[in-house]
Amino acid sequence: MKQIRWGIIGCGNVTELKSGPAFNKAGHSSLVAVMRRDAAKAEDYAKRHQVPRWYDDAIQLINDPEVDAVYIATPPDSHKDYALLVAEAGKICCVEKPMALNTAECIEMTHVFEQKQLPLYVAYYRRSLPRFLKIKEWLEQDLIGTPRQVQWSFSRMPNAADLAGQYNWRTDPAKAGGGYFIDLASHGLDLLLYLLGDVSDVRGISTNQQKLYAAEDAVAAVWQFQSGCLGTGFWNFAASERNDKVVIYGSKGRIEFSVFEHEPVQLFSTEQQLSLDIPHPENIQFYHIQAMVQDLLHGTGHPSTGNTALKTSWMMEQILGSDHIVNC
Repeated sequence: MKQIRWGIIGCGNVTELKSGPAFNKAGHSSLVAVMRRDAAKAEDYAKRHQVPRWYDDAIQLINDPEVDAVYIATPPDSHKDYALLVAEAGKICCVEKPMALNTAECIEMTHVFEQKQLPLYVAYYRRSLPRFLKIKEWLEQDLIGTPRQVQWSFSRMPNAADLAGQYNWRTDPAKAGGGYFIDLASHGLDLLLYLLGDVSDVRGISTNQQKLYAAEDAVAAVWQFQSGCLGTGFWNFAASERNDKVVIYGSKGRIEFSVFEHEPVQLFSTEQQLSLDIPHPENIQFYHIQAMVQDLLHGTGHPSTGNTALKTSWMMEQILGSDHIVNC
């Protein structure tokens, strides 16, 4: 295989800039087919992005003989079913985050792909972004010593649609597995697992303070990494201001950064102070996609797989509690 030919199931907003164009920009990669249940929208997307074929039936795209790998960019409630169809067809799969509705679904997905000896990736693309790789480099170089504690505080105001009571699948637990915590905090928690390793103990409290939708809008958590480093988190999606700050405290200094904001990554140690502004690519999933292609062609490995992503889902499930587990 000299080139990976991709098909997308669910060519919605996330694929317009974040991911879709990057499948053609990455070396030895091309986007050859897209699918959306609305045929007119699928055709429109294909024409605007110069994609050769479009479908309104996922099975047709999955069984397209010129599609080697399928990127599933639908809401989480359909991730497992589509992924299992991709596995049955003997093809490579990448699933949007979060991986599925709950940990049980994640385990089932990884088991099937392992049985069939097929790659399964998950779009936790921050693991591949240069900005966050610099932080991992600082940690591996022991620039702040032994990590002792990490704190992440995140808040934002409710949006107009939520205030108006409009439906949003991201706050429908049956479609998303939870609310904005699942949709957004998953990015940062997965990144912390990548930077600091697996966790051994997780506890949390969640509540719906504003009652704007069915899902939780305020979450607090504490956890311990297997290394002994402690973690605390606070997320509020109906606050009076926007805030996003992570601080990793070590025995010789600290690292500060934002998960979502375009801010410098900063290092403060007993020996030096650094502040680096490392921009993201135009298509933020570019490095993630490029790394998948390199892994498929050359076996270089990839930082975000089904096995790593299910750990993130498990962590969120522990924070929210069993009442939030969605069973199909």
